[in-house]
Amino acid sequence: MSLLSLERVTKRFDGIAAVDDVSFTVDRGQVVGFLGPNGAGKSTTMRMITQIFEPDGGSIRMDGVPLAEAGRDAKRRIGFLPENNPLYHEMLVVEYLDFVGRLRELAGVDRARAIDEAVESTGIESVFNRPIGELSKGYKQRVGLAAAILHRPDLLILDEPTEGLDPNQRVEIRHLIGHLGRERTVMLSTHVLSEVQHTCSRLLIINRGKLVADGSVDALVNQATAGVRIDVEVAGAHVESRLAALPGVQGVDAYHTPDGRWRAQVTAAADADLRPRIFEAAKVEGWTLYELHQETGSLEDLFRQLTHASDGAAAPAGAEVAA
Repeated sequence: MSLLSLERVTKRFDGIAAVDDVSFTVDRGQVVGFLGPNGAGKSTTMRMITQIFEPDGGSIRMDGVPLAEAGRDAKRRIGFLPENNPLYHEMLVVEYLDFVGRLRELAGVDRARAIDEAVESTGIESVFNRPIGELSKGYKQRVGLAAAILHRPDLLILDEPTEGLDPNQRVEIRHLIGHLGRERTVMLSTHVLSEVQHTCSRLLIINRGKLVADGSVDALVNQATAGVRIDVEVAGAHVESRLAALPGVQGVDAYHTPDGRWRAQVTAAADADLRPRIFEAAKVEGWTLYELHQETGSLEDLFRQLTHASDGAAAPAGAEVAA
């Protein structure tokens, strides 16, 4: 039985569907990336799972028990770090975690042990006795994560946990999420696609309130139909027109560099390999070839492909993969 299941869940605001007939399951031990454009329904879905919002239709279950019936028992099993990370900046870290522990009905030795474990897991020992308001945003996110895992939840839900962090802080939090994911089930919403590829084993993509893709990261990336891109750098004449005339070429985006060379990105169908033809053209035209590199579809290609659809309601054929 899946740890979490959503079946035909719908949520409307002022008659507009923010989440529209969404169904998926999450098994124990998975780190699931939850992607979508702004306004796609990610945060609304997460808030329904954490019982901040009630769904207007459908059901959400943990271990087969509807959240509406489980009530506080379900809340005790979920940890949540919302996008705005609500902290009390005037409190010391130790005071805040003790306060959260009391809210979570942890008492005495159990609360002290839980705080110690959360502090060690999130690496905040060095700021344990400092005011939260004095911490960097990276450490504030760590404190928020410590509070979210304090009660040892079965399911950890993170809404944009690296928003506003610098690149170094993003890497630190990403590694931390990967570590936390070894001990519990994690559902991660983010706009940073590299975080999904480095952290998640499973991917859900939502667009305009509807789920448009569900599967392993590798399987879904392999389904991207944006074709292949070939990066070319040459010195010579008639580069753009000659490349565009090659059989199988769908498009050429070329520009002249200050050092007199041409850089071009050639697009072709996913099953095409134009490198031999480009190499042969370089020999015939007398070009000096500096670069010839091919890239296949990426997670970014897949994301654009699924979320730029005009109706936003369905994935292209083959894009939805069983988890």
